[in-house]
Amino acid sequence: MIYRMIYPLILNFVMSAVAFLITMKLISGMKPLFTKAGLCGKDLNKKDNKDLIPEGLGVVTGAVFLISMFLFIPIPFFTIWFEKGDYDFPHHEFVMFIAGLLSICCMIFLGFADDVLDLKWRDKLLLPTMASLPLLMVYFVNIGVTTIIVPKPLRFILGFDLDLGIFYYVYMGMLAVFCTNAINILSGINGVEAGQSLIIAISILVFNFIELQGTCCWQAHLFSAYFMMPFIATCSALLYFNWYPSQVFVGDTFCYFAGMTFAVVGILGHFSKTMLLFFIPQVINFVYSLPQLFRFIPCPRHRLPKLNPETGKLGMSHSVFKKSDIRPLGKLILSVFSLLRLVQVEDGVGEDKKSVRVNNFTLINFVIKMLGPLHERTLTTIMLGIQILGSAVAFIIRYHLVRFFYDVEPH
Repeated sequence: MIYRMIYPLILNFVMSAVAFLITMKLISGMKPLFTKAGLCGKDLNKKDNKDLIPEGLGVVTGAVFLISMFLFIPIPFFTIWFEKGDYDFPHHEFVMFIAGLLSICCMIFLGFADDVLDLKWRDKLLLPTMASLPLLMVYFVNIGVTTIIVPKPLRFILGFDLDLGIFYYVYMGMLAVFCTNAINILSGINGVEAGQSLIIAISILVFNFIELQGTCCWQAHLFSAYFMMPFIATCSALLYFNWYPSQVFVGDTFCYFAGMTFAVVGILGHFSKTMLLFFIPQVINFVYSLPQLFRFIPCPRHRLPKLNPETGKLGMSHSVFKKSDIRPLGKLILSVFSLLRLVQVEDGVGEDKKSVRVNNFTLINFVIKMLGPLHERTLTTIMLGIQILGSAVAFIIRYHLVRFFYDVEPH
């Protein structure tokens, strides 16, 4: 087992280091090509936003990641083959590996199509669902486990375990949709998309290494580590160029690529529930955003913070509308959120003095609401600090609080 773990991990680390250098070189060299092709835009959070910044450079990151993983394919499987000393090739592991790369490849392609064609929100929900089908099929054929352990407080009703059947596959499909869109929703400032993805990936890799010290499911965590190391390498290179002041924009391509990579290791690595723990800030942002995502409250296309040219700091962005234009449920949500001080509501605005102005429902705007206007670099640092705190909470829940709900530690 040691031979099967150590040598592939060392080679994966070396290939990841090479992938980092190649990604740095490619992004630097391809910036003019993206601008020339019209894949560029202005940074609205800068005083002087006349320069065009290339967009969609996440596709370069994804391409280098895929090439690295394609080159790595023979290493772990021939290691298994030689270790067994016979010709019983590990077909199940091989199919899972290929299916994971297929889903990621599909998501990179569809994400780049979104960057070029600017697809609608309903398409952003459909595309990850389609890209996750290879994962679900391989899970059905190779694993097929749909039974979960019931938490202690519910066992007197449901018993010790519960077979969810097809609903477990629905859950995994929804996990893929959530992971790909959650990073995209929590965005809008330099470095936050690549930064949060990097922290999540490092957290997953630490979790994998902790679990590799045990005797249960170590193959699944080894599988996850193979994907996480080159992802961390390529993501780090992208973050270097996307950090304030950003030289490139990551685009929806990167958000989809990162989310699907996390979904792949979470589903095929058998720790989909633990995976969600590393998305605590994204879950909070998603729940907080629901009133606008479901159009109970008017939602503008872009909800990124608004720059104050005089101070150079970012303030909250707002949505302006008439209360008569929203449904009763929207009015109730607005009243409750205002009572709990989750949003800032101003009445009597607009030319007719009959409109309402409320800050957009995003975690970034909420941080600005609590702390006041912030410089973009400071705001990004705070958001990444929240992401690190979320990972710390995830580890505490996973290795300590879980004992209060389960007799055994779930994956």
